[in-house]
Amino acid sequence: MDYIDRIKTKMIRVGDVCIGGRSPIAVQSMTNTDTRDIKGTVNQIKMLEEEGCQIIRLAVPDNEAAEAIEHIKKSIKIPLVADIHFDYRLAIESMEKGADKIRINPGNIGDKERVKKVVEVAKQRKIPIRIGVNAGSLEKNITQKYGLTARAMVESALEHARILEELDFYDIVFSLKASSVPMTIAAYRLMSEKTDYPLHIGVTEAGTLFRGTIKSCAGLGCLLAEGIGDTIRVSLTGDPKEEVRVGRELLGSLGLLKVGVEFVSCPTCGRCQIDLIKIASEVEKRLGKLEKTIKVAVMGCAVNGPGEAKEADIGIAGGKNEALLFKKGEIIRKIPQDRIVDELMEEIIKM
Repeated sequence: MDYIDRIKTKMIRVGDVCIGGRSPIAVQSMTNTDTRDIKGTVNQIKMLEEEGCQIIRLAVPDNEAAEAIEHIKKSIKIPLVADIHFDYRLAIESMEKGADKIRINPGNIGDKERVKKVVEVAKQRKIPIRIGVNAGSLEKNITQKYGLTARAMVESALEHARILEELDFYDIVFSLKASSVPMTIAAYRLMSEKTDYPLHIGVTEAGTLFRGTIKSCAGLGCLLAEGIGDTIRVSLTGDPKEEVRVGRELLGSLGLLKVGVEFVSCPTCGRCQIDLIKIASEVEKRLGKLEKTIKVAVMGCAVNGPGEAKEADIGIAGGKNEALLFKKGEIIRKIPQDRIVDELMEEIIKM
């Protein structure tokens, strides 16, 4: 049963990945390598592919970075987005070198003739454009009229979109990011009411792994639960692979992504007589690369054991220096504490 009714948007293609039209929500990330370092950038993208990243974005600050796209594309599997600011020539060069999508603000790359040149190449190569609006860089005329508000972000995005629409270009994706979670939510809600273009959702400058994960999940979780959002990027100050992990876990938690391994564990309490924290952490770690469709439960005691976790395919429930192994709610046997992780994993692998 699907509990979240996703809002249907226009579908566009980014390489071989579809965004919108109720296609599966794609998880994105962005490299933090120097794009001109082709080997380093390829290595990072391959690592992100293994984590489940479906679209990758990289910065294109100069012509050397744009030219590197051609070489990077040859070694990766997922679609590549070129992040462009100010110089329309870099947008054109990036597309000619193989970018599957570009991220620009049409209003900051020059006059209409320059925008037209970018659009002509995008049309010819069937490359979509993401209009990326950030609360911290809104146009002065917009903020004078609306203040620094969610409506200002939406109006800015729509104004940029009109530039493209006047050139008969409609393969558009919007993003409206703020470091404020409430403003981000309000902006995407408003945009969802005003247009059916697909939405790339995220909270910008969210912070480090701990704070950034909380802010991103608060903002994105709220939007996704309302059916808003076609692709996501969790922005964290840290290793990009954590962005992908958090994004996939968030979608999985909402039932918006079919995860191979679902892992649940209970909070510790005074009833627990095994080292649940250590056991749960080790099981989660070992499950990381397992290619199975399975639900695993690690529970602290009989109260939260087979009963509350009866929907799990397999799991353990702690006792005094031991644990009960259960499958589909049925108790199989007891395991001594020093063998819990090993024997649980052995049983999982056999399933």
